[in-house]
Amino acid sequence: MVDISVSRASASHKSSTWVKRWWQPLRRQPSALAGLSIVGAYIVLAVFAPLFATHDPILQDFAVALQPPSFEHWLGTDSFGQDVYSRVLYGARLALWIGFASVFLGLLGGMSVGLIAGLVGGRLEWALMRLVDSILAFPEIILAMAFIAVLGLGIENLIYALAVSFVGPFARIVRSDVLQVKALPFIEAAQLMGVPTFRIILRHLIPNVMSSLLVQAGIRISTAILLASGLSFFGIGVVPPTPDWGLIIAEGRGFITMAPWISGFPGVALALLLIGLTLLGDGLRNALNPSSEGR
Repeated sequence: MVDISVSRASASHKSSTWVKRWWQPLRRQPSALAGLSIVGAYIVLAVFAPLFATHDPILQDFAVALQPPSFEHWLGTDSFGQDVYSRVLYGARLALWIGFASVFLGLLGGMSVGLIAGLVGGRLEWALMRLVDSILAFPEIILAMAFIAVLGLGIENLIYALAVSFVGPFARIVRSDVLQVKALPFIEAAQLMGVPTFRIILRHLIPNVMSSLLVQAGIRISTAILLASGLSFFGIGVVPPTPDWGLIIAEGRGFITMAPWISGFPGVALALLLIGLTLLGDGLRNALNPSSEGR
């Protein structure tokens, strides 16, 4: 009974700590809550896209091509007779998947490189950081294009290409934070007490660098979505007939005067999601680092 009560007390303490550190500062910022609401709505629509969609997003029906918005096709149809509303809805699912997956992989890679460089030091740190500098020397879209040229087209290759371009920023942040944290007295005390290095990393280093990583991840998700849409717009990202916002906008640019809804609605959806992610990212930054607010 004592063990059970202790575990419950520990869980309650962790929950209250999380609320004080994350939620309470975040909810005091209206812009952050607005961004969270927008992103949350997109996530719900993306997860339950089959329930909200009115048509098959890749079904072609040339008999209804280039129809304006109506009760049958809420956002009109494209030149192939595909329902724009359903394609935009499934495009949100694809955009969020590419954004979250590429940033998650880039975060894992950058965290690994940054932890090794910050903890080991010496020549290995020099070599790893020069590798990071070589990644950061190229604009993200150029680096992604280069990797896609090697890996080929497709959703998975696009995710890998974007993830590689994000390794550099995450690695620099983690290395900088690790160098600061490992010089603190409690880390030195843990090392003198013989605490295993792996435990120090899990219990002390990673929790102390996580705030900076989450803020950076929020920013990079919007960047990943914008880059993915841009690459698909230029025909080097997602392959047709996959419902992707960049592809839909590119397909509709030839009909911009006679059927502006083809490019207009996915463009609005993309812009609104980026606004929501930006507001949420700024809110996270201000909540975790109040001194940065207003800069």
